[in-house]
Amino acid sequence: MTGIPSLQLNLCTPADFYFSEPLYGKSGQLKLSALNCKRRNSGVSGIEVKQSILAPIKAMDSSKTTSPINGNAGSFREKQQSGCNSGDDLLTNERDDCSGKSMPQMSSVGNSTNIVWHKCTVEKSDRQQLLGQKGCVIWITGLSGSGKSTLACALSRGLHARGKLTYVLDGDNVRHGLNSDLCFKAEDRAENIRRIGEVSKLFADAGVICIASLISPYRKERDACRALLPEGDFIEVFMDVPLQVCEMRDPKGLYNLARAGKIKGFTGVDDPYEPPLNSEIVLHQQGGVCDSPTNLAEIVISYLERKGYLEA
Repeated sequence: MTGIPSLQLNLCTPADFYFSEPLYGKSGQLKLSALNCKRRNSGVSGIEVKQSILAPIKAMDSSKTTSPINGNAGSFREKQQSGCNSGDDLLTNERDDCSGKSMPQMSSVGNSTNIVWHKCTVEKSDRQQLLGQKGCVIWITGLSGSGKSTLACALSRGLHARGKLTYVLDGDNVRHGLNSDLCFKAEDRAENIRRIGEVSKLFADAGVICIASLISPYRKERDACRALLPEGDFIEVFMDVPLQVCEMRDPKGLYNLARAGKIKGFTGVDDPYEPPLNSEIVLHQQGGVCDSPTNLAEIVISYLERKGYLEA
């Protein structure tokens, strides 16, 4: 580190020093007189110590980070929770209730504790205004071979031609990276859907029309993804194609492998698919003939237009 004279690279923390008085006054300002201190177990003192730690102390003072000093890490949490007698013990510009200002509200989500949501001044509405559209999630579900990925690409292409920004989260594509650590047992399939749900939520918050295309066989997991978004922003599209038709298509050869016992837990063969009960859009195969992907995409685009998602 440069800019810290005298102590060279023999660095130390504030806990290594005895200070003659508190570092901060009641106003929250750093008191330079407090830097007349002695380092523990050394002959370094006075102005040399002041020069050595002035720069890092000032840097800490100018930041928004709250940290314990003088080795009081253990009591720091207690002071946050129960109050304290003086704000002088905290290296922070965000003073706690001892000086009349509230501390950020800590949260615990799952296994993550002591986290704070940081709000940005640029919000979803600003991004939507910039893009000229409303962010949402189009969740395409159905059996393997029902045409989910084909529809997703046709839909993305149709919206792109209208000047709308989309992104496709294809189930297999996401398993090439983010979800490559997951297999196809029930709990991993649930986690696969949960992660894609969270990512699609972020895209929607960015103002993007996110198209998620994956089997997602269980209602519980699909409903959990719906619950992540504001009312109306989760648009479920059910590819209602009979199993025998999907199996006859078998574009990846997976049904053959499942029937031969080489794939276990394959949806529609030895693992159930729970069809949606209240999808916003249901695309049927009529009279044994499936409509073209372009025509199916137009049905979804018409829905988005009616609901106002193609304008800010």
